[in-house]
Parts: sequence; structure tokens; C-alpha cells
Amino acid sequence: MIDMKGTSWQQRYSAPEVFTLRCKILDKPGMFAKLSTALEQAGANMGEISLVGLEDEYKIREITVYLKDKKHLEKLLGIIKPIKEVSVLNVRNDVFETHRRGSIDVVSRMRIKSLTDLRMVYTPGVATVCQEIQKNPQAAWELTGICDGVAVITDGTAVLGLGDIGVLPSLPVMEGKAAIFAEFAGISAFPILIDTKDTKAFIETVALIAPSFGAIQLEDVAAPACFEIEEALKKRLNIPVFHDDQHGTAIVLLAALINALKQTNRKPQQCSVVMLGAGAAGTAISQILLGFGIGDIVVYDSTDAIYRSRTKNMNPYKQRLAEITNKKNQKGTLAEIFIGKDIFIGVSRPNTVSREMIASMAKDPIVFPLSNPVGEISKEEAFAAGAKIAGDGRDINNALAYPGIFRGALDARATDINMAMKLAAAEKLAQLAPQGCLLPDALDKEVHKEVARAVAAAWKP
Repeated sequence: MIDMKGTSWQQRYSAPEVFTLRCKILDKPGMFAKLSTALEQAGANMGEISLVGLEDEYKIREITVYLKDKKHLEKLLGIIKPIKEVSVLNVRNDVFETHRRGSIDVVSRMRIKSLTDLRMVYTPGVATVCQEIQKNPQAAWELTGICDGVAVITDGTAVLGLGDIGVLPSLPVMEGKAAIFAEFAGISAFPILIDTKDTKAFIETVALIAPSFGAIQLEDVAAPACFEIEEALKKRLNIPVFHDDQHGTAIVLLAALINALKQTNRKPQQCSVVMLGAGAAGTAISQILLGFGIGDIVVYDSTDAIYRSRTKNMNPYKQRLAEITNKKNQKGTLAEIFIGKDIFIGVSRPNTVSREMIASMAKDPIVFPLSNPVGEISKEEAFAAGAKIAGDGRDINNALAYPGIFRGALDARATDINMAMKLAAAEKLAQLAPQGCLLPDALDKEVHKEVARAVAAAWKP
């Protein structure tokens, strides 16, 4: 069971597009019913309805609708158009309006009301602060915003489910991450776009700007470059470097799995996992599950199971996976790998898993198809095939983890976010889930504070 308390309408209807239709409707009985029937015929889900004005014999209403995409909107408008008593005056894209002028802002923490205020914040007073930091660089932690500052950095090569769309189109995602940081952790996060696919240039750029920040969040950087980038920056910098697509996803997945294991009376050491996907998320999930104590994992990529002695389509990172997973050195078709496994985790591509594969697993399997926006198999199909517990990428979202993780790391003045801190975050999230649910509410600020405390306590220099 997934806690649906904080579920959005988009999630409920699997409809990411949100529009508000301003409609002019003849003020007679049954006229709104005609509009409602049109919405039903189009397969549109209706949200809020409000009366915003009167005009002659008409009412002006605004109706929020949840749709799959722009084509779905065109279909809806085409069905409404022949209705003489109803006309659509305007269509507002509510998602676009949310992002108009960006989803974040930079504001002063200090009010400047007088010349004295101005001269303390800036010259001449600020000079003494600069001199103090020059004498004692550690003072910057107290005398600047580094203690609350995180850089959210991308090259735009693996953005959500959109792929390699480039840096500028990725900016709304980075701004969204920064907004979440501010809202749930009091962190000032700054989106930074690095327009290069040269791994060395990316690493060098991040290293050069790092002194401005207390931590670095790498975001939407494709594998395998993301592994090399993170490893190099961790060695070079004395502040936390955390690739959220890897570790944030892994932490929330583990939190959900901890509760799923309890609900199915399983012990981690006795569980076997089939993992579809050996990229950023798949690699990090494998590492954290083994760190938690899961018995064995067979990771399957687009070629085959990853096993020792495999040579086709391998790289150093898959080779490392081969050394720590797949104890029995299994190989074969994906369907064969599924047989008898307790847990399925998907971080690959939509619609790649069949009901038959789920049905071949151990009794009461745990199924987490996390591919976004469409999973490897739908939850409904997974349940129909015998899954005891199922959750997808909408249910298991890394936004539940990273605000508290970074807040805790900054509060502890950590120089890294290590395995102990990741496990502490996952275990705390699992503890905070309501009875019978897998995860707590991502909108509960106390959850993020509790995660921050757990992460800070787990840090050891």
C-alpha cells in the first residue's frame, strides 16, 4: 500500500497536463451538463469549477481539466466546439503559469532601511568580514551563505524522461529542485547549467565554482559520465557531492522497500532482486541494497544479465556491479531471470515487463517499476499478476529525500554524503511512514527535518 494522503490530481489521473478553460455557458438548466458530457467523451478529468462572472444570458465559468498532452486538449476543444450554448473564451496552461518568470527568486536576508544598514551589508563594513575570512577561511561558514548554499548542476543529458534535451530546456527542472530545497529545507540552491559534454571540462568547471557553495548536487547527468564526474569531484572537493538521480532515488526506494519487507514478513538477507536497468539509478540502488543487507541482486541491462566474465556492452562501472551482484552468475532472457525472485525494481524503459514475468516470481512479490513517466509495467497489471505490493515512479520520488539529506550534511559540516548517511536517511523515512504505508508525506516539513537530524547524526569525519 502507498500512502495517498499527499497524492496530486495529476498522479491520480496519470495526467501531467493541467489547463483551465474559461467558458461562456448559456444560463439555462442542463447547459453545464452538456459541457460535462463533452469532457467525459474526451476522457478529460475535471477539477475545480468556479463562477467568475455573468454576461447577459450567460455564466462565465473556469474549469480545471487534467489531460495527458496537448493532443488531448485539441480533442477536448474539438468536442466542445459544436455545442452552441457553450464557447471556450480562453485556455490557460497552468503548468506554464507556475513556471512563468521562473519558479525561484533571490531575495535579501537583510532588510536595508538606512545608510547604516547599507554600509554594514556592503562597503565599508563588509571589508572587515573579508579580512576575517582571509585570516581564517573557516569563518566563511558563519559569515557567508555557504552554510545554506547548494549548487544544482546539470549538463542536460538525462532530463527526467525526456533524455538529452540540452541545458537550457533543463533549467525549469533545476529551478524546481531549487524551489523544493528552499521550501522544505531552508536551503538556497542555485541552478547552474554547464553547456558541455566534455566530462573533463564539466569537472573542471564545477571544481572552479565550488568555493561558492557548501555542497554540490549533480542532476540529470547521463551514465556513464555521471559516475566519472561524481567520483572525480568527490576526490577533488572537500564538500559533499551527490548525484541525486543515483542516490536520492536509491534512498527513497530503500525506504519503501524496508516497509514492504515488513509487510510481507521478509528478511533482507533472504531476498533476491531482479533489477532492470544498469544506469545511474540502477547502480546506486544496487549499492545501497547490498549495504542494507539484501541477499542478492541480478542486474539486467539492454544486453543480458550482468555477470562475471561478460564482455559484451560492458564498462568499468558495470564490471564493478558484476563483482558485487549476481552470486550465481545467472544469465539468459529477462523472463528467465524473473523466475523465483522476491523483488523487482525497474529503472529502465516503459512497458518492458509482462504479467507473466511478475507471475513467475516468488509468492507475494514486491514490484517497483520506477521508470518515468511510464513504468516497466503498470501497478494495476502488477497487482493483477500477483504482486503483493507495487509502487511506481510517482509514488517513489527522490524529492522525499534530498532536501533533508543536504540539510543534514550542511548542518554537520560534512565533507561527504557517505553510505552511513544514506542508510540513516532511508531508515528514518521508513520509520516516519504511517502504519500500513510505504513512505511518509513529502509535503510534511517535519519529515525533512527528521531526515536532516538523522543524516547529521550519522556523519563521522
